[in-house]
Amino acid sequence: MEIDRVDGRTPNQLRPLACSRNILHRAHGSASWSQGDTKVLAAVYGPKAGTKKNENPEKACIEVIWKPKTGQIGKPEKEFEMILKRTLQSICILTVNPNTTTSVIVQVVNDDGALLPCAINAACAALVDAGIPLKHLAVAICCCLAETGYVILDPTKLEEQKMKAFAYLVFPNSILSVLPQGSSLVEGEPMEHGIITSVTHGVMLVDDYLHCLQRGRAASAKMSDFLRRSLQSQVPSDSSKAG
Repeated sequence: MEIDRVDGRTPNQLRPLACSRNILHRAHGSASWSQGDTKVLAAVYGPKAGTKKNENPEKACIEVIWKPKTGQIGKPEKEFEMILKRTLQSICILTVNPNTTTSVIVQVVNDDGALLPCAINAACAALVDAGIPLKHLAVAICCCLAETGYVILDPTKLEEQKMKAFAYLVFPNSILSVLPQGSSLVEGEPMEHGIITSVTHGVMLVDDYLHCLQRGRAASAKMSDFLRRSLQSQVPSDSSKAG
């Protein structure tokens, strides 16, 4: 079933994407990511010596700090922090810089829907800018399920409010990883068809979830191409900042 979207997009159509790196000179790495009118700025500091309390000193520690556009951080933002931290931990190679902490600061510039996926995409680009070793890149997308059963991708804030349920999905980019020169890929199962993070809100049947997964994976290929082109076009910035 087709749906008329206020901005004229088809159900599978993403909003215009924009990505810039190396925009904060005091950070070791930084990036901004926009999807339509949703925009997030991410800054990376580190790795710095020592790990946070209750973290394994034999591995690198990833710290995430979420900063809302206005006001104090609340329960939803705390949940976003946790999801983002777990996602970044799963794509970073934590054995390269043991007993260090890398801080990722996420600043919400504007929220017009699909905020968490936008933040994940910004953070991933910022980690690349900082030269943090990654197993693979990641791209995130939001899939929404309406009462009538149709699925739309990359919703605006208004569309999110009308939906029955939605899923935040994070997929690995292709196996063509961004690693420091001389590094080799970490042994493990191929990630081309895997999924890194999956978070659902609302009531969603298994078939609906699988439909979201299928649609999200198809769209992630386009986002992966965009991310790779964005990073390659800005590679000369400084690939050794994390040293």
